[in-house]
Amino acid sequence: MRMILSYAVERALPKINFRTSIMRLSSVLVALVFAVLSFALWSLSNRPTDVPVWPQWVKGYAFSPFRNGQDALIDNMPSEAQIVEDVRLLSESARELRTYSSRKSLASVPVAAKQFDMDVNLGIWLDTNMENNAEELSSGISLANLHDSVTRVMVGNESILRGDFAVSELGALLDSVREQVEQPVSTAEPWHVWLSHPELVQHVDFITVHLLPYWEGVHVDAGMEYIKLKMSQLKAQFPEKPILIGEVGWPSDGRTRGSAVANTANEALFLRRFLALAQSEGYDYFLMEAFDQPWKAQSEGGVGAYWGVYDVNRRAKFSFNEPIVRVQDWPVLAVISIFVSILLLAFFVFNSVLLKARGHSLIALIASVAGTATVWILYEYSQKYLNFTSIIVGIFLLLAVLSVMVLLLTEAHEWAEAHWFRDRRRCQGPVPLKLSDDAPKVSIHVPSYNEPPAMLIETLNALARLDYPNFEVIVVDNNTQDESVWLPVQNHCRSLGPRFQFFHVAPLAGFKAGALNYALEKTSENASIIAAIDSDYQVERNWLRDLLGAFVDPKLAIVQAPQDYRDAADSAFKSMCFSEYRGFFEIGMQTRNERNAIIQHGTMTLVRRSVLEELGGWGEWCITEDAELGLRIFEAGYEASYLPYSYGRGLMPDTFIDYKKQRFRWAFGAMQIMRRHARELFSSQSLSLTRGQRYHFLAGWFPWVADGLCLMFNCLALGWSLAMILAPDSFDPPLIMFSLLPIVLFGFKLTKVIYLYRRRIKASVRQTLAAAVAGLSLSHTVGLAIIKGLLVKDMPFFRTPKCAKRSALGQAFSAVKQELFLFLALLSAATVLFVLPREYGSPDLLVWILALVVQSVPYGAAVFVSIVSSFSWSARLLGKNIERRLFTSGS
Repeated sequence: MRMILSYAVERALPKINFRTSIMRLSSVLVALVFAVLSFALWSLSNRPTDVPVWPQWVKGYAFSPFRNGQDALIDNMPSEAQIVEDVRLLSESARELRTYSSRKSLASVPVAAKQFDMDVNLGIWLDTNMENNAEELSSGISLANLHDSVTRVMVGNESILRGDFAVSELGALLDSVREQVEQPVSTAEPWHVWLSHPELVQHVDFITVHLLPYWEGVHVDAGMEYIKLKMSQLKAQFPEKPILIGEVGWPSDGRTRGSAVANTANEALFLRRFLALAQSEGYDYFLMEAFDQPWKAQSEGGVGAYWGVYDVNRRAKFSFNEPIVRVQDWPVLAVISIFVSILLLAFFVFNSVLLKARGHSLIALIASVAGTATVWILYEYSQKYLNFTSIIVGIFLLLAVLSVMVLLLTEAHEWAEAHWFRDRRRCQGPVPLKLSDDAPKVSIHVPSYNEPPAMLIETLNALARLDYPNFEVIVVDNNTQDESVWLPVQNHCRSLGPRFQFFHVAPLAGFKAGALNYALEKTSENASIIAAIDSDYQVERNWLRDLLGAFVDPKLAIVQAPQDYRDAADSAFKSMCFSEYRGFFEIGMQTRNERNAIIQHGTMTLVRRSVLEELGGWGEWCITEDAELGLRIFEAGYEASYLPYSYGRGLMPDTFIDYKKQRFRWAFGAMQIMRRHARELFSSQSLSLTRGQRYHFLAGWFPWVADGLCLMFNCLALGWSLAMILAPDSFDPPLIMFSLLPIVLFGFKLTKVIYLYRRRIKASVRQTLAAAVAGLSLSHTVGLAIIKGLLVKDMPFFRTPKCAKRSALGQAFSAVKQELFLFLALLSAATVLFVLPREYGSPDLLVWILALVVQSVPYGAAVFVSIVSSFSWSARLLGKNIERRLFTSGS
């Protein structure tokens, strides 16, 4: 990844000329403009809000003195010394504390409160554990009778709301405690419980109500109206009873509920507004709560940890007097994000001196978004209370964030260089060779295994028509067992004359690479150029004449023409495949050629024989021997040239399963290459490759690696969604900032494909959509290949069958069993999460549901393309000009 980001610091031009200086000045100006805009956006989103200042004294705090790592659920209690420290801190600004339990160390609170002249609203915790209830009641009654700092007693907390007690049962307990203590007695419930069960009021001396508008999805700006409304309703129904607001507050972090957004700024806004309202209305209250309680996240979701005025380390979470801003340290974060953005921009733009201003601007925009988003996500996550599990999850999420940002930048860079370029610095046209008696001899190698003889004979006939005086053709049939397949080809080679040699070799190891190496051994001594084509390719007469002239450059080792296909008009399926292939050859290979970093593919390629022999021939260990050879040639310091002109056309896979197997081989081979060439590709100390070459090889394969990561993400997403369905109180949807990542990446890549296909390739709308769908249909296959490539080193070579029969519909579904399962599983999870009843909507949940739907699209595309491959639908469905050649022939 470091090499993907750092390639551009290498100077691509031998000296900086005036034009280069102007272009780099343009890059600097673009960076400055986006830096100013970024800082302005940070400033705009953090405008200060004036609200009433915090009073010198508040009436009281809800007091749970648990520290980080302590947990009331397992009786891991704070020490008495820690409780004294907390009471001392709160005594500086509050008159009273409300506790929730009277057991164990919490029984020391009345003593500590007396020491600092504070009153205690003593809590007796009740739940379904009868043994603990008995201990709570006994301890609470004793403490109330023993300490004059206890001014009120609270029997139970939201016991009716949770369903732990019936009203009659709780009423009996309240009456019993009232008989045994002198202090006023109550129980605490939300406002609607009191209104729904007015009979409960008969058993209390005062009403204790919880007013927490966050839980009801109320916007923070409507919070005070909510408080006044609920208090007026209670006063109207119970005019004779005093009302105590037992809990009132707002969380500083957590999921958004309806219109209620949990953040520190909103907590400060709500509490400071409430304190002013309470003073004017004369409310009695306890702020919810004194300190953050991370242990509560287990029972209340993540938001349960963040209700404190002070964090778990006893630091105030917001200013009590200054105007409120969304992020107090926003200037620092803004500067960091701008620095990161400029750094990313420098990596990707400063060496792209031939980009137009729009290209610079696109990369600058993505760099700014990536830098700001990364800084913001890291900041937000750093503000959370982390345990071992959340740290591990955070590490994986951080890797996911960085991967998405890098992928966005590499995609944006290719987009810019493919469309908004001023010139192509490296030769893009043919260099025709003047024919003469001393024209270099070319040895054309055609490997074959179990190929249809009629097809291969047509390939040889095309070679016989070459407009070049000095060449030979070596056909190597390796391991074909059926004589009726290879004998007709052997006989046809004899009929074509001495230029054509046929070898049937069985057994022969090394698959296609083994056959090519065998052909190299049989090559004439005076042949200086090796040409390789697949057995299905019919070449143009001017292929050799147009391409050989480039070899006058002694550093040039490869001249590569694109793969092209002649059967795009056979069916709608093949026309979809044809549209998908075009992106690589008309966009990717051309941008790669600018930095001498093309992917060599084993057909329509010319290689200098001396270099091929110097490097030991084709790699028989690798199932993508062509790309691996190209990388070795670059490592040896040689150059390659890509000419975007069609000089030969072959056949595409006939079925979707073959299409998948072909792409699986390519992706698995890429992993083989990365493992074998890891030092040259990843080490910044390696001198064998330029940074531009390392960048293009890694950036070109990184989307495939991302497919592997995406497959793992989807499996985890299904597991998490299932947990959300089965245990909604314990499993929240992932944070919105992480759920957005796959959606943003999918949208950006789709936009890029549509734009480049329409503007650069001049494809029709239908062809563009067909290319997008066909590419998406292979995502799962590529992901599997990447994961397998991480686990194993080798696998058998798969030959793409030619002239195969079309799959039946049943076979089409069988070919995509895994994709169909994942497609249905993701959509089902999204549907269930959407229809499950929830009291309040959550943007986090909606975004997660959308992410599941988006992630299901590639699997649905695979099912769709497989079905299309089983029917003989006309290619005209994709447009009338589907037969147009990939490139204009360069004659």
